Amino acid sequence: MSSPSVIDLSRTDLSRTDPARRRMLTAARFALHLITALLSAVTAFRAITTGVPLLPAMLAAGVFLAWYATGAAFARGRFSGWWLGGLGILWLGMLLLSAEFVWLSFPLLLLAGHALRRLWSVAFALPVLAAAILAPVLHQAPITFAHIVGPLLGGGFALAISLGYDALLRDAVERERLIASLVHTQEEMASLQEELVRTQRDAGAAQERTRLARDLHDTIAQELSSMVLMARSGDAERLPQIEALAQHALADLRRIVAALAPAELEGAALSAAIARMLEALRQDTGIATALSVDPGTPPMTTSQEVVFLRVAQSALANVRQHAAASRASVTFTADAGTVTMTVRDDGVGFLAEDAALPSTSYGLSAMRSRLREFGGALEVHSAPGEGTTLIAALPSGRGEETR
Repeated sequence: MSSPSVIDLSRTDLSRTDPARRRMLTAARFALHLITALLSAVTAFRAITTGVPLLPAMLAAGVFLAWYATGAAFARGRFSGWWLGGLGILWLGMLLLSAEFVWLSFPLLLLAGHALRRLWSVAFALPVLAAAILAPVLHQAPITFAHIVGPLLGGGFALAISLGYDALLRDAVERERLIASLVHTQEEMASLQEELVRTQRDAGAAQERTRLARDLHDTIAQELSSMVLMARSGDAERLPQIEALAQHALADLRRIVAALAPAELEGAALSAAIARMLEALRQDTGIATALSVDPGTPPMTTSQEVVFLRVAQSALANVRQHAAASRASVTFTADAGTVTMTVRDDGVGFLAEDAALPSTSYGLSAMRSRLREFGGALEVHSAPGEGTTLIAALPSGRGEETR
């Protein structure tokens, strides 16, 4: 029968609506309170001018407003229906004093559309309209055409407005709920996608560990076992064989280690590998390039060098393909346990919000994913015509052996 909250003037939760809609609801609520207060004062004054004693008229209006304020502040759930019924009974008693109080039927009908369900609001409106039409009869006044049409048109209009407004609010809140559900579903899908990526990465790592263990067992482990057996024989003539096996095991170990690192880093430090990429960019495009390495940059693990190398490759590829730049630079700095690589160009740049579009942000997503695996982060600063600055940071000293 009743709505969750009369004070909210609808069956909606104000706390879940956006600020603009909350302001609209607050304004509507204030307007209803103001109309009720003004009509109570005006009808009480008119009742006094028609012969109703001052004290009964003022007392009736005061009791009506007090009950109205109490319900507006505290009535919730099913009690809002009982509150509105009590307000209607008080109004009927006021009609016994004077037909002037018939004007208070309009706030009653406005409240009915907000506080009651649709069928209950219509059931409440019928006796209110009937009482408003028949009120002159109670005071020996003839019923005119205006006495009939006025309440019907005005009361029906008030009820229709409250019902329509409440329906619009419910539709708006339902749209917000659907949007929130879609956003939540999108976040869940993104989380599942990240989980899938992690699972695939872990599966790849497990497969790589299995391959590495097999290579070590089939090569170095077997050769070391043969060396141990030869050494235990105590035969000095086997020393050349032991040496040959040791040399062969060392070569196998170097081959396995080399297979784990990118070809770009083979036989060269990270800065040298990036310098070669910058030189290739300069020769291919004519873009002026520069590399700067802070002397205080600490040694990095092979994994960290690989991350920086891949991020630099992706960033310089974007410069080559999209930036239309005349200068590009890569800078390494170290500060407070963090190694930072900054890739900067003076190209055309792009809007920051475009970086969130799936069609344009795959490379940035891949960079962020690589850096997050090692506790790092990526920042991108760009604007149309102002170039692009990409800042990749990794914590130094991850507890692994450096190359």
